[in-house]
Amino acid sequence: MDIKGVAIDMAKRAGGLLKKNLGRARKVEFKGAVDIVTEMDLLSEELIVKAIRKNFPGHAILTEESGEMATGSPFRWIIDPLDGTTNYTHGYPAFCVSIAFEEKGEVTFGVVYGPMLDELFISERGKGAYLNGRRIRVSKTGMLGSSLLATGFPYDLRTSSENNLDHFSNFALRSQAIRRAGSAALDLSYVGCARFDGFWELKLKPWDLAAASLIVKEAGGRISDFKNNPFSIYCQDVLATNGLIHDEMLTVLNMGCRGSL
Repeated sequence: MDIKGVAIDMAKRAGGLLKKNLGRARKVEFKGAVDIVTEMDLLSEELIVKAIRKNFPGHAILTEESGEMATGSPFRWIIDPLDGTTNYTHGYPAFCVSIAFEEKGEVTFGVVYGPMLDELFISERGKGAYLNGRRIRVSKTGMLGSSLLATGFPYDLRTSSENNLDHFSNFALRSQAIRRAGSAALDLSYVGCARFDGFWELKLKPWDLAAASLIVKEAGGRISDFKNNPFSIYCQDVLATNGLIHDEMLTVLNMGCRGSL
């Protein structure tokens, strides 16, 4: 099986595993005050990693739960086996599996699978982005005031002053509405298929961003950090939009907590 085939198959199989076990009793461990991991994170990751090791034994792997599995290969898989763990533990059906493939430091293929709606987002560098086989494009909303935005809050919300509350307040006063669903990979994918017009968040990790950021770019969107520097999956802050409201959102992100209307 080729790289795309393995990525799609594993995303669907892992997603099916998560969906089947949603709402069942499970072991939950705390990595921080509100940062958790469940047995299903680990089982999903194990399923995906096992398939990669079988089909591509020399490839490197980076996962949320196990970290870096380096091999010296120019090829690397970047995996979030369950994006939206807090949602999952509460039985809230907003979560996904994210798998990206990287060649020489550049993501060339990405899959985000939302099992509850059976939605498979895929993107390949230079070949567009698709949802269940249909080509997708970002929205055409041209003004921030008419935009539906998405965001999230970092796990150190309780202890850090960089907690996104100031940005949330500023955007709440200037956009049509904001949604905070709890899965960055889904949020970014939804920018790609025009459900959201823009997304911003702080302190995300490569496994949150790798697959879904390619979906945004291949769907015609624009992505940067909060200072409009070029995007990297290692960015400390991320802004993704349909391109038309990007500059407006940059202005709001850089006005501080007391920006005037």
